[in-house]
Amino acid sequence: MSTEKDADLHKYDYLLIVALTMLLILGLTMVYSATFALGYQLHQQPTYFFMRQLLWFGIGLLGLIIAARVEYHTWRKFSVVILGGTILLLVLVLVLGDSRFGGQRWLLNGSVQPSELAKLAIIIYIADWLSSKGEQIRNVGSGLIPFAILIGVITGLILLQRDLGTATLIAVTSLTMFFIAGGSLWQLMVSGILGAGALITVILQSPFRLARWSIFLDPFSDPTGQGYQIRQILIALGVGGVTGLGLGDSRQKFGYIPASHTDGIFAILGEELGLIGTIALILLFALFAWRGFRIAMASPDAYGTVLASGITCSIIFQAIINMGVVTATLPFTGIPLPFISFGGSSLVFSMAGVGLLLAVSRRTMPDEPPEKESREVDDSRRRNRRTRVSGAGRRRRAKAEA
Repeated sequence: MSTEKDADLHKYDYLLIVALTMLLILGLTMVYSATFALGYQLHQQPTYFFMRQLLWFGIGLLGLIIAARVEYHTWRKFSVVILGGTILLLVLVLVLGDSRFGGQRWLLNGSVQPSELAKLAIIIYIADWLSSKGEQIRNVGSGLIPFAILIGVITGLILLQRDLGTATLIAVTSLTMFFIAGGSLWQLMVSGILGAGALITVILQSPFRLARWSIFLDPFSDPTGQGYQIRQILIALGVGGVTGLGLGDSRQKFGYIPASHTDGIFAILGEELGLIGTIALILLFALFAWRGFRIAMASPDAYGTVLASGITCSIIFQAIINMGVVTATLPFTGIPLPFISFGGSSLVFSMAGVGLLLAVSRRTMPDEPPEKESREVDDSRRRNRRTRVSGAGRRRRAKAEA
């Protein structure tokens, strides 16, 4: 892989780096706070989980630096290989994977979760595929049907691992990318209806998912059974109040909330840092989303726009789902909170995705080109992007180009 040359490059998006840095610091802090008792109980080491997370952070940082330094178009050459390798791992985990928490999702004794790689791999491949289609994306035969088959294969393999949350996240992210790349509104509506129907079918045919849906509708109907976890999570958020009990002073993490350091870490954060802490976290994700979409809109080509949009959507949708589950506004599903939850695969591939975002940010077009020649070049690039966020946005760009 070739790294970027200095010519025509901008500085990395420093506000995105600030948001990421603060999220990572908060994440490492909360992992230690949520696991020191568990680490001592299971391994006689209060820092056991923290040190493992720190190791994964180091690997993720290396991945971020490499991804940020490599010219982002380079990944187009390997998109098929990356997707093919990911599909192979998704099949392999069904044969040789470790079974935990009712699902078979892990390899190498729980160290690697291929579905986390799939989140990033599908974005890289779809960004390449969609940006190469141009106006053909609006054709059912060459656009929507192949797209639906691809997403169906990936999500189907993940559903076989009993991971409905990740499958839903990938489907929603991919559909958003399809629309941003130029898909029509009717395609979006048809895909959404069919996807919702498939989701309902999967839930109705699975007793444990149907039980989770019933608990979502009435969280306190079975307080010592299916509703135990969500009940304890809501207690943690309620006890935290506005200012929280204080960092490290959570009570619910002492065996009351299952997986309090992974899927339920937002509840521990709310209990210790209160409403103020949860709002601060939401604002950090909002800053991340703003900079991510800003990078996407300023990208010089369609591939950069779709790639940056996909990475941003994946991370933000994942955060929304996790916080929605913890606050009982969404049905329970096992989705980690990006950069905050304990988990190596999630942290590494999320940081690598941010590295790709930073690589795109170095090629973004300036808002106000200082010279006429630069403005003409930028306008030419914008005309060739074939992407849009909305019809109104497309009309504004056309008027500016005229």
